[in-house]
Amino acid sequence: MTITPPALSVFETLESEVRSYCRSWPAVFDRAQGSRLTDEDGHEYLDFFAGAGSLNYGHNNPVLKRALIDYIERDGITHGLDMATTAKRAFLESFQRHVLRPRDLPYKVMFPGPTGTNAVEAALKLARKVKGRESIVSFTNAFHGMSLGSLAVTGNAFKRAGAGIPLVHGTPMPFDNYLDGQVPDFLWFERLLEDQGSGLNQPAAVIVETVQGEGGINVARAEWLRALADLCRRRDMLLIVDDIQMGCGRTGGFFSFEEAGIVPDIVTLSKSISGYGLPMSLCLFKPELDIWGPGEHNGTFRGNNPAFVTAAATLDAYWADGEMEKQTLARGEQVEQALLAICDEHARLGARYRGRGLVWGVEFTDPARAAAVCARAFELGLLVETSGPQSEVVKLLPPLTVTPEELDEGLRTLARAIRETA
Repeated sequence: MTITPPALSVFETLESEVRSYCRSWPAVFDRAQGSRLTDEDGHEYLDFFAGAGSLNYGHNNPVLKRALIDYIERDGITHGLDMATTAKRAFLESFQRHVLRPRDLPYKVMFPGPTGTNAVEAALKLARKVKGRESIVSFTNAFHGMSLGSLAVTGNAFKRAGAGIPLVHGTPMPFDNYLDGQVPDFLWFERLLEDQGSGLNQPAAVIVETVQGEGGINVARAEWLRALADLCRRRDMLLIVDDIQMGCGRTGGFFSFEEAGIVPDIVTLSKSISGYGLPMSLCLFKPELDIWGPGEHNGTFRGNNPAFVTAAATLDAYWADGEMEKQTLARGEQVEQALLAICDEHARLGARYRGRGLVWGVEFTDPARAAAVCARAFELGLLVETSGPQSEVVKLLPPLTVTPEELDEGLRTLARAIRETA
């Protein structure tokens, strides 16, 4: 496919230099449906990016679109702060029926604001309020958001530097396999907690991603997560699981921590919780932690009722039985087999793969190669992005509704892009 870079004059002259994805994908996109986007010149792209995980059910999913259109056409509430509405009630009932009750999860539901970082800020604030302590422990290569509290528990140096002020009250610990298995899990963490001279204030909480998406598709073992949950229990620290990108079925189960058999004290959700790409986030926590005073944490756009409508429709359509989880795991096996062949072919490049469910990454020894692969993939009609501290990983995040044929097409395109940039 020959792509002529568009005239981006208004974007270049008026929009801030902070824009990023449009630099990697120099096209003006116009329409999208399912797993595909189309630019204004009619070029079609297979989407293995899925709105950075906010479009798990594809673009303009017809079931969700119908529910949204019907709601708008009957003049349903759009903006509702935290007022009780029929849309919010329908979502809460569906969430309890399809997600919480089948997993025997007791969580209270908080609507903290429309984005993932809003949910993380609420989780951190609540943990500190409950425990009466300031310190939060996070992990190497973590990413939790771009507001100041979330940045303080994020590892990436480039993103942290954007804060412009010291980021305090956060302490990083080694993520699973960060030390290549040479040190027993949590040895350093336990020693610091035991030693009165370590300089580590007793933490209020530990925040973790079960799979670090922006950090390079680093997958925590189930036994590591169980050991972390046990450590938090023994040391009187709350466990926060950030499931913003890996929740809503991305790794198979609705929550990414289900495989480990743990029940975090606090969970954050966003991205695909609305199902349709509409802004929405949740902070879930055990009932005994619900010590908020009315209005103590609020936000003008925490009541996005159109998002409640599509979120409820998503749960009713995709999570009323176990079929979505089975399908995602089957698609994941398809991806893994293809990546195994790709990495065998390109072993001399140090190509390695890792992932779970429908989130996968291909790492290269030379970080520049990952960017080159993504650029060539775009030219061939496939959207993929890089991740990792040096952008050394090609990240695959297709919609959960992707068909086996679309997966095969995208994986063949990826293989070609790697071959042509080797």
